[in-house]
Parts: sequence; C-alpha cells; structure tokens
Amino acid sequence: MRRAMLFACALLALPFAQAAELQPFSASYTADWKQLPMSGTAERNLESLGDGKWKLSFKASMMIASLTEESTLTLDKDTLLPQSYHFERGGLGKAKKADLDFDWASKMVTGTDRGDAVKIPLNRGMLDKSTYQLALQHDVAAGKKSMSYQVVDDGEVDTYDFRVLGPEKVDTKAGQIDAIKVERVRDPTQSKRITVLWFAKDWDYLLVRLQQVETDGKEYNIMLLDGKVNGKAVKGN
Repeated sequence: MRRAMLFACALLALPFAQAAELQPFSASYTADWKQLPMSGTAERNLESLGDGKWKLSFKASMMIASLTEESTLTLDKDTLLPQSYHFERGGLGKAKKADLDFDWASKMVTGTDRGDAVKIPLNRGMLDKSTYQLALQHDVAAGKKSMSYQVVDDGEVDTYDFRVLGPEKVDTKAGQIDAIKVERVRDPTQSKRITVLWFAKDWDYLLVRLQQVETDGKEYNIMLLDGKVNGKAVKGN
C-alpha cells in the first residue's frame, strides 16, 4: 500500500514531442484501496507563478497517511526545466522527506533525500518525480506511442518507460470521459507491479484515472471527481 500511494503521489503530474504551452489545471480525485475499508482524497494543480515559472503540486490524505509533493519549473522552448522539488510523507510506514535544487548554471542537482546528501550531474532532459508527469501528459497528447524519461529518484537517476495502449472511455463523477490508456513498462523479471493511467483527450490530457496493482495483489485506484483546465470545468458526456 505504501508503494501504491507513493506512485500516486509521483503521478498526481521534459522534452515535449513538439513545442507546447502549459495550461493551468486543478483536479480532485477519490483514492481507494480494494482490500481496505478506507478511502481518501487527492488534489493535483498546475499554476503559473509569473515570469515564466510554474508550480506543480499534489496533495493526498486519508485516515492514516498524508502526502505532499511540489515542483517549480520553467519551459524553455520545447523542454521543461525543473527548478526545485519537495516531497514529504507522514503517517504511513516510515516518514520521508526530500528537497532537491536543480541548478542549470552549474549543471548539478543538490539537496537531501531521507537525510542523505544528493549530488548528481544535471543534463538537459532530466526531470524530477513530479515534472515527468507533464512530459508524459503532453507526449501522449502529441501522439507518441512509447515514452522514456530520465528521472531523479531516491538520490539517483532512473529510467521510466511507458507505452500507449489505446482509447478507452472512463466513467467519472464529471461524466464519461474519452481517454487514452497508458501503462508503465517494467521488466517482468524485476517487477510484477502493474500501473495503468488514463488521460482525457478533450481536456489537455488531464489525468482522470490511475490503477496500480502491487506484487502481492493489492490494488489502488484514483478517479477524477472534478477539475478545471485553463479555467474551464471538466465535463464528460
């Protein structure tokens, strides 16, 4: 369950396949565990801070846990440049906190993760565990069928791979949404976890559903309650 909630935080969410403009959005979700009699809520937002800087934030809470994730970023032509990243978890398993600074002048990522110092060479295209979500969102919008991202994860650089499965309708509290279904690609000899995501075609490919199945069979889902994209309320059919 802890891993499932961590992944939801990581997604709720950058070399674009083509030049793109960021659209501010806000969305709220329900969060449920099939094997547990409890549910929670989550919020994901992208807002302009002015001067070309943006803030992407995610907050999730339930009876026994809370998560906060926040990134600041800029868009340079067709590439997202993370500027800072903050993550904090409490109440579920071990508490965790991470703070990273992306210094593009010195080309270094510095900060702390679980109290350990982080110092990693920074290359254009590298992302944090929040901003890669926008890369995925916009690459799906651009029609790409497979995507790969270099992500700073737990003090090192990891590769996140995804592939598009095709169109599918998703029933949400905001109505039935036409979506594109995407799955994370993992080496089955290394991990049997399953992660599937749905992005709304008519709403700047906003995340509307996420499903994760852990290796022990436990299943976690988030589903859109309501949202706005560039100030317009999300409505399905």
